Amino acid sequence: MRIYGNRQLKTLPGRETRPTTARVREAVFNIWQQNIFGCHWLDICAGNGSMGAEALCRGAELVVGIEQSARACSIIRDNWTKIAQPSQVFQIIKGDARIKLKTLPGNQFDHIYFDPPYDSDLYQPVLNLVVEYNLLSPQGEIAVESDSKSVDDLIIPGLKQIRRKTYGNTALSFYVMARSAG
Repeated sequence: MRIYGNRQLKTLPGRETRPTTARVREAVFNIWQQNIFGCHWLDICAGNGSMGAEALCRGAELVVGIEQSARACSIIRDNWTKIAQPSQVFQIIKGDARIKLKTLPGNQFDHIYFDPPYDSDLYQPVLNLVVEYNLLSPQGEIAVESDSKSVDDLIIPGLKQIRRKTYGNTALSFYVMARSAG
């Protein structure tokens, strides 16, 4: 897999993770391109870390990834170590996002990318925790990746959906804090 700047990333063999497709990755970074440099980025269900790696390549100041698979965390660490500049900070947190998000109070992120297994029951509880623990900065956005056929728009108290895009079988729904939505 290749990302911004033609950099090669390691990936896990098999079906343990589902990397975000190049088309979807490009779409997200085209939408957020003016706000990546210097941002704080949270990648929930990080997989092989391609979204966080792309954010690092584009100048994010801080990238945090949460991933349940120990093997995937090792791949992410390798990938991000090769990409990060000395002035950039990254952290990989191994574990269930529903538990690990509770360890981040006091941190706010400008961009949150959330890409759980499509058939999981993580969507609602994880987004509720993002709101409950105030993890999204007032002007920040969350992008939620889902199967375009199976997940309808989520209603999350405290969040407002501002756009939804479909790319083949993948849907991206973008949310902001309801109080900052205009």
